[in-house]
Amino acid sequence: MIIHVVQSGETTNEIAKKYGISEERLILDNEIQNPDNLAVGETLVILIPQVTHIVQEGDTLYGIANLYGITVLQLLRNNPYLSGREFIYPGEIIVISYENEKIGKLFTYGYAYPYINTDVLKKTLPFLTYITVYSYSFTDEGKINDIDDKKIIELAKDYHVAPIMMLNADDINQNSEINAMQKLLMSQESQDQLIYNVLNILKLKGYYGVNINVPYIFPQNRGNYVDFISKLSSALKNEGYTIVFNTLSLSTFEIMTGIIYEGFDYSKLIQYIDGLFLMTYEWGNYIGIPTGIISFENIRKYVRDMAERFPAERMYIGIPILGYMWELPFILGVSKGIAITSNAAVELSKNVGATINYDEVSETAYFQYILDREYIVRFRDARSINAYLNLVNETGLNGISIWNIMQFYPQLWLVVNSLYEINNIYEDNDNV
Repeated sequence: MIIHVVQSGETTNEIAKKYGISEERLILDNEIQNPDNLAVGETLVILIPQVTHIVQEGDTLYGIANLYGITVLQLLRNNPYLSGREFIYPGEIIVISYENEKIGKLFTYGYAYPYINTDVLKKTLPFLTYITVYSYSFTDEGKINDIDDKKIIELAKDYHVAPIMMLNADDINQNSEINAMQKLLMSQESQDQLIYNVLNILKLKGYYGVNINVPYIFPQNRGNYVDFISKLSSALKNEGYTIVFNTLSLSTFEIMTGIIYEGFDYSKLIQYIDGLFLMTYEWGNYIGIPTGIISFENIRKYVRDMAERFPAERMYIGIPILGYMWELPFILGVSKGIAITSNAAVELSKNVGATINYDEVSETAYFQYILDREYIVRFRDARSINAYLNLVNETGLNGISIWNIMQFYPQLWLVVNSLYEINNIYEDNDNV
């Protein structure tokens, strides 16, 4: 894999020739919307095909996969544009494998809202091990809301992706979430009711397991939380469910200061959960400092410190893929960042004639521009994704979680697919 940074005056044709690939493949892989107008400083991921197949009359994805001894999912990862298509056509060139040598295996986890676009979902599912529909919320009495997740669960299983039920304490706002969790932890009756309701939903909906988002827990309740997780895990595993995850919802402040809350019996917690997620949730509007601003070294240090308490091989690091746009001057506590996808950020830079720069301290791309006011945009590009995946490799983490998958970000999955074999709960050529 090569990450190419576009220079002034370069064209897709010149870049493709430089690396010995076809211009069509370069455009297709990176989903370049306007090949005649590249942004200066944008990244393009270069993958060099090793084995290709020219589609013949009567070919099917199943037949091609069997011919080369791979799975249909591997075909779709190497050719995402085929996902959801009913037909393939004679003369099309399908990549069977790329030249790069993968560095290991990876578990991947994606978060989606119930209203995710079906085409986006179909393109993303081949890259996932697990998917969660965000989100079920529970009250301090153990009652759970319902969400419309049937179609996503069914489609996920068609692609051999394990759907995981996501649980949040009442999350109207951060305080209500924290308070609901504390009250639950002080009531055995409410905990029993919650576990009963979780089991009913798992059976009714066909989920493979559960992931509990962990807000701030008061020191006096941390022992109660570990006891609750042990009870939940035992109840689920007695019913044949093998996956219980915990997600630590981290703020930028916690990562910057390196706060790791004491009072949790990690040696006991390890016995009952199958994976621990280190996540920062970044939303559509953001007041404060998102992780794209801070030094990546803070993130690296936090992961290493957590790995001293919990086995790295069962930890996942969250990769938030939203960028933000701010109006200047930035006023702490007042200025509001407006979310922007990486694809949209690149398009915006073209429209305003801005050069994209890269900050190696935070591992984020950025640019400034002036219209009626002055603005700065920061976002994650292929170099950012590569930094996160290198961190996974150097610390021996089990996988990554993506917040969120509502938009298909081709460079994210190009980099992931080039470096890692993606694990599936089961993987064969049926159904897809």
